[in-house]
Amino acid sequence: MTDVTTAAAEPREPVEGKARRARGEQTRQLILETALRLFRERGYAETTMRAIAKEAGVAVGNAYYYFDSKEHLIQGFYDQNQSAHRAAVAPVLATEHDFAARLRGALHAGIDVNQPYHSFAATFFKTAAEPTSPLSPFSSASSPAREAAIAIFADVVDGSTAKLDPELRKELPELLWLGWMGIVLFWVYDSSPEQRRTRRLIDGVVPLIDRLVALSRLRVLRPALRQILALIDTIRRDD
Repeated sequence: MTDVTTAAAEPREPVEGKARRARGEQTRQLILETALRLFRERGYAETTMRAIAKEAGVAVGNAYYYFDSKEHLIQGFYDQNQSAHRAAVAPVLATEHDFAARLRGALHAGIDVNQPYHSFAATFFKTAAEPTSPLSPFSSASSPAREAAIAIFADVVDGSTAKLDPELRKELPELLWLGWMGIVLFWVYDSSPEQRRTRRLIDGVVPLIDRLVALSRLRVLRPALRQILALIDTIRRDD
């Protein structure tokens, strides 16, 4: 009886509130999708918030209500991109347990998700590459998307049958993400048809990473591995 009473006493969100939230999310998504389309068509620098609002059919103030600036739009894209990446790689992670197969699947899935945005990627990257830019994948503003990306690589490692050094296991997801950033940079400037050179790079580098991961457990290599991990830790520190 107590459980029934408690459940009945819990406040329920009015139907109107749910509908309003749903409409708000639809408007937010419309603004984001319109912005990404204009970025592709006109370039990032040339696209203004006013133009985005006009194309989306909303008031400029409404656009700013959901996104404070173009930079916030890109952060919304980052978040959406990571959700799409996770969904794209899910079938591979659910069926493959070999480390190399999981990593290869994650990298190719990332390229698949980013492919529609290749046409404006180089122009956008010039802004994101600025060390002080909030659009940088290394910025504090990008930390939610960065952590989501690292979590994908953590799943790649944790769900695999790979035998690796415990210290390396802890650091490997972030190291794989850093490698992924290098692949993305290569992809940005890859002018080959459908960026086939990037695909070949992935297929070539994954066996090398797989081999290095397997070798990490060799006793003779552990001192060198500890030095590398210590160097990485030193680089991370701000002091």
